[in-house]
Amino acid sequence: MAYQLRQESLPLLPSGAGQIRILHFSDLHLTPSRTREIADIKSWAALKPDLVISTGDFLAHRDGVEVALNALNELLDIPGLYVFGSNDYYGPRFKNPLSYLKSDDGERRLGEKLPIEQFDSELKRRGWINLNNSRNTIKINGIKIDARGTDDAHLELDDYKKVVGKASGDLSIGVTHAPYKRVLDAMEQDGLDLIFAGHTHGGQVRLPWFGGSRSLTTNCDLPNWRSRGLTRNESGPWLNVSAGMGYSPFAPFRIFCPSEVSLITLTSS
Repeated sequence: MAYQLRQESLPLLPSGAGQIRILHFSDLHLTPSRTREIADIKSWAALKPDLVISTGDFLAHRDGVEVALNALNELLDIPGLYVFGSNDYYGPRFKNPLSYLKSDDGERRLGEKLPIEQFDSELKRRGWINLNNSRNTIKINGIKIDARGTDDAHLELDDYKKVVGKASGDLSIGVTHAPYKRVLDAMEQDGLDLIFAGHTHGGQVRLPWFGGSRSLTTNCDLPNWRSRGLTRNESGPWLNVSAGMGYSPFAPFRIFCPSEVSLITLTSS
């Protein structure tokens, strides 16, 4: 699997602070057969991030837990934050790929339940912080970070009331799998600086467009122009949407939308 390393820089830290390198990945959709993707994930530790953030959909198979833990092993020695997506709870089922282009009617076709409790327990044991409808404080390179997240909004598991409150610390970040408007609006109202999300796969199928390409869908109510990359809506928080690494086993293709991992370097303002 070929993938792109997308690098960005944001001046969000207090004056005089050292930089923080954040590795953001999403939508691995791991199965035991994805040996090339596993090797790619193992290589990320060489990027030497200070903080790792995953926005969910680690799994795509009932045997994916050990596969994911093996792939992430070196990264789990680095401070990490994570939330889950729908494919962490339920295995994939066949779905007509064209149905993603239709308006969302709220119906979800769920596959077999996956052993998410086991996976969650292992991530916590290695020191990563679960932000599913949870809020925590973490200090990285002397910077106090107010971190909060929601569970998967695509399955309507999000409950922002559990983490609501004005931003604090030197830096405030939000983490969510599916960037639905209700989640982004709530985080903006609380004054967060930066939000991380996945789910969209960058559209997965994009059309060539002036200066690049354009997605046909985001699979949620996020506008298409924000389907991947670092964007900002007026004076709101920055939003980094990962186009993700993998895909459903029933839709094994990407068109004009390569797999990616993000390295966001935060610097002093």
